[in-house]
Amino acid sequence: MRILSAAVMMVLLTAPAYAQMPNLNLMPEVVTRTPEEKEQDAIKDKAYKESLKKIPDSKAASDPWGTVRSNDTPKAAAPAKPKTGSAANTPR
Repeated sequence: MRILSAAVMMVLLTAPAYAQMPNLNLMPEVVTRTPEEKEQDAIKDKAYKESLKKIPDSKAASDPWGTVRSNDTPKAAAPAKPKTGSAANTPR
């Protein structure tokens, strides 16, 4: 009886985890394309590439804040030098 109840408890505990597993088909059947379909795809790809060539080059990016900012960047402050000598080692 104990073995049966332990088995039932294991099934009940694993059922929610099993229910959350997605039903994925990681190995779909391989579908081959006919030569006509390959030819149509090649024609579509060629037309797409030609249409991309017809798009004009973009202009330089406009900067609406360009006149507000200055071209000079602020310089960082020089790092502080550590004190040396007897004054640095004396307790306060």
